[in-house]
Amino acid sequence: MDWLATLFSDYTVRIVMLGCALLGFTAGALGVFALLRRQSLLGDAISHAALPGVAIAFLLTGSRDPLVLVLGALVSGWIGTLVVSAITRSTRLREDSALGIVLSVFFGIGLVMLVIVNKLPTAGKAGLSTFLFGNASTMLASDVRTICILGLACLLCLFLFWKEFKLISFDPQFAASTGLPERLLDTSLTTLIVLAIVIGLQAVGVVLMSALVVAPAAAARQFSDRLFVVVMLGGLFGALSGVAGAGMSASIEKLPTGPVIVVFASIITVLAILLAPHRGLLPEYLRQLASRRRIETQRVLQALYRLVETDPDPYRAHDANVLQVVGLRSARHTIAAMQDLGWVERTEDRGWIRLTQAGWLEVQRSVQQREGPH
Repeated sequence: MDWLATLFSDYTVRIVMLGCALLGFTAGALGVFALLRRQSLLGDAISHAALPGVAIAFLLTGSRDPLVLVLGALVSGWIGTLVVSAITRSTRLREDSALGIVLSVFFGIGLVMLVIVNKLPTAGKAGLSTFLFGNASTMLASDVRTICILGLACLLCLFLFWKEFKLISFDPQFAASTGLPERLLDTSLTTLIVLAIVIGLQAVGVVLMSALVVAPAAAARQFSDRLFVVVMLGGLFGALSGVAGAGMSASIEKLPTGPVIVVFASIITVLAILLAPHRGLLPEYLRQLASRRRIETQRVLQALYRLVETDPDPYRAHDANVLQVVGLRSARHTIAAMQDLGWVERTEDRGWIRLTQAGWLEVQRSVQQREGPH
């Protein structure tokens, strides 16, 4: 607790965490649309394609102003998306191949440009290498201000055109048939996703920024089928990852922010996949287990009914091993559960069981449900 109090008492750390929180919320919210439109790999290509733009913007202006670098990354990222589109339209290559080509080529160009920048005698080049893996501790107030302004602008556009973006994400053909400018809306939504990626390059880095777009969205998708809820949860998970990663990066010397943020986002995603109430693997396994137990219980009840249906005394004791004769080879655990429910009881002879009054009523109800009304 003392460590947390010391961390939050630092004004610079609080500002950086605020910027990373808004960055995470923006990336997580817009990442839902990238996920729904099956453009998750596009985020990876954009983030890598943005690196040359950062270096070229610095070479042309000599300034490390965050707005200048973001504009350079935005232009470079957009060129990357246009190249992907041109490759898929003019060749027989699939989109994943085009994304791989753009990602590797642009990233290679970006690394060469960074080497050139690092060899310059100017002092302003310091800090550009942090765009590879991110480093929140090097962020200035102007960097955080730019992230906040552009992030809020992205969110404002998202909610102003909520219905239109929702429609083109689920049914673009219907959107075009209603007279909506489907191509313009598609371009606008892609632009917002590109902008959400490039504003996070300094904090999260080129290599891992796409994970901050996809991971919170994938985690949020496990909890709901309603788009608004998924978008809000995606933003929340992204913000939590950003705050946790920025806080840890600021508190541990020379720890890059990007990998830490992605680790927290990955942990949230894994927990969501495992524990989400409706889609989680563990709840699904428990539901299947409960269903198998219900089916096994019904089979045991029906087997007991066949044993006692011709007996004038339905509460007569029977050897539990007789159930194997009627096709139930492993009814021991089910009988134990039925005993806990008060449907059967064991006699003095250890291997024998008999129905209770509640069990006999449950047997009759089970048989009636199986056979239906006569």
